[in-house]
Amino acid sequence: MITSRYIKENYVRRLPSAFCPGCGDGQILNAIIRAIDHLKIDRKDVAAVSGIGCSAWIPSPYLRVDSLHTTHGRPIAFATGLKVANPRLKVIVVSGDGDATGIGGNHLLHAARSNVGITVIMVNNGLYAMTGGQVAPTTPHEAKTTTTPYGNPAFSLDVSRVVAAAGASYVARWTTWHMNQLIRSIEKAIMKKGFSFIEVLSQCPTYEGRMLNMDHIQMLEWFKNKFREDADGIYKIGEFVDIEKPELTEELEKMIERVKK
Repeated sequence: MITSRYIKENYVRRLPSAFCPGCGDGQILNAIIRAIDHLKIDRKDVAAVSGIGCSAWIPSPYLRVDSLHTTHGRPIAFATGLKVANPRLKVIVVSGDGDATGIGGNHLLHAARSNVGITVIMVNNGLYAMTGGQVAPTTPHEAKTTTTPYGNPAFSLDVSRVVAAAGASYVARWTTWHMNQLIRSIEKAIMKKGFSFIEVLSQCPTYEGRMLNMDHIQMLEWFKNKFREDADGIYKIGEFVDIEKPELTEELEKMIERVKK
């Protein structure tokens, strides 16, 4: 049985939490830990990479594995380098929606296209939370943020669909309400050969909740009622892609062998 004491002793560095009360990032950290533990993966075989933003703090400094805290928008590029240098590693990227799709959108597309064997967990709260709640590529149409006080005039990016179209081997979307599904999905993503992407809709009571006049409990209830596997567009959750195709580091190894001949 996984208890809080077991998690603290085996997976979490004992540091004060930097997350706001009610933030979903702690839930996502919990889900990642449980997935790693269920798979019985040695922590020495896991490398975590993050960029800049609230969600970047999920693996670094809290997750007790080798971690790389990189520059804004670049965690996927660094993670690709890690995987190519040491293909045996289970490389997990934790990135916010602004980090992954705003600053780092190009890296996201091409990592999916090349099918590099890393797992990207994108925490989507629909805005740039750490820097003040500004509008992001994932902010819903007409939603209010600190930089769109009268509503967002643009439309949000359906990231999971974009990554699926770019060629990823595994794509799923869940929310922090759907914890059991999220844990199972992370397990599958870690073990999947090729590029795996999980979008996690997460509550931000400090900025998003304030704009919506909701606390974190109400936001979780909203996730429960709004996001369903039979819904459409950005409100649809579930597994979207689960296919087998050649993975980048394996293809590189084949090329090296051909050159040697």
